[in-house]
Amino acid sequence: MTDAMTPDIAELIAAAREAMRHAHAPYSKFAVGAALRMADKSIITGANFENASYGLSLCAETVAIATASGQGKLADITSIAVVGGPIGGVGDAIVTPCGRCRQIITEAAQMGDRDIIVHCAGATGDAWVSHSIADLLPHAFGPANLGISPRPKD
Repeated sequence: MTDAMTPDIAELIAAAREAMRHAHAPYSKFAVGAALRMADKSIITGANFENASYGLSLCAETVAIATASGQGKLADITSIAVVGGPIGGVGDAIVTPCGRCRQIITEAAQMGDRDIIVHCAGATGDAWVSHSIADLLPHAFGPANLGISPRPKD
């Protein structure tokens, strides 16, 4: 689904790369940043946060989405940029959300009654690709499977 990079996408990827600088990743040494574009065009960011008990670590996407939810804006996410690479290094390999994050993005998409676009890039470089969350996680399980409708819009 990759077309030409628009200024909106470039801004979102740049915000994710800036967020990546704040990653707490002393164990994997792999920093990930995420930036959410909200319906009002604002941006909310997050970085991965590792823990000595590895299972308690948080992905950047989860941190950003939880922040949006904490602000009452879970249903307002329209797109997300995800970037990552080695701490202190360069890396132009495109990073995509893990399976857990795809499920969490799907939850936000269903609550917002929209298909969130996911822009994926490396820590550096010009390479990027965009996917809809429905393409990244086909046949997803979410709120609709439990009979929960999206939040009513104000």
